[in-house]
Amino acid sequence: MNDRPAEETTIGEAAPAEIAEARPAHIGEPAPAEIAEARPAQIGEPASAAARPDLLADRLPYRIARPYRVRFEEATANESMRTAIYLAWAADIAWQHSTELGFGREWYAERGLFWLVRAIQLDVLRPIPTYAGMLVSTQVLGYRRVAARRESDVRDPSGELAARLLIDWVMTNERGIPTRVPADFLKFVAADTPAIEMHKVALPAAPRDAFERRFHVRRRDLDPLDHVNNSVYVDFLEEALEGAGQGDLLRATPRRYALDFAASAARGESLTGRAWPQDGGWAYRLSREDGTEVFRARVCRL
Repeated sequence: MNDRPAEETTIGEAAPAEIAEARPAHIGEPAPAEIAEARPAQIGEPASAAARPDLLADRLPYRIARPYRVRFEEATANESMRTAIYLAWAADIAWQHSTELGFGREWYAERGLFWLVRAIQLDVLRPIPTYAGMLVSTQVLGYRRVAARRESDVRDPSGELAARLLIDWVMTNERGIPTRVPADFLKFVAADTPAIEMHKVALPAAPRDAFERRFHVRRRDLDPLDHVNNSVYVDFLEEALEGAGQGDLLRATPRRYALDFAASAARGESLTGRAWPQDGGWAYRLSREDGTEVFRARVCRL
């Protein structure tokens, strides 16, 4: 992550649906002609087997969609998917899209470049049950000099929207410094896509009676870059809200998460999270021992 300031956002619209053609079916995926109409997926059945064909159709180079399934260990005690999994799915399909366009992790490694998540707006519109098959899409809404915004929709096989994520990514070099996005990437965005303004979560100082939780970064919190994965910060956030007695908020739908990744936490670091009520929702700040902010967030009902 980086400490680069960001501006308040105006949410952009998705790229037009009429662009490009649908892709052929992949091995093991039903061809559109074989699917009469959408039907509920059965337990353990891939979402692609029951999905409307238009939901799985790629519109390259702008958009792809892939089936995902909620595994047992990805669900909570109330049989709904953990919030962190939305972020994991969105990051995974973003890399699939980039790789499909010829920009896989090897391409970035050769050039000393990498994308880091800077901010996310997540709207959870309805719960997703354990073992449910879902369809996740991704598309790039726009670029700034060192940043890009992606939109990911999570839908059931009938097309009903369950969640939407707007994710701001920052391109960095091998020293972790933000660097300009290559000009070649601009062709992956529709010409009429509106300009983006980076998301930001600005919080006041935590009150003296804020709920506080101190902990160390664990080995299981780390990703291949050896820092805390962005989805894990959502677990930190929700553990604090649960401790503050806000379990009902975490089960409410629809609800919104505004997430601002200010810096990265490393292996073994000691962190302090503070949560408090603010403007009808709850605020959260995660800091290092020296007071440096690592992560800021708000959660509220919609």
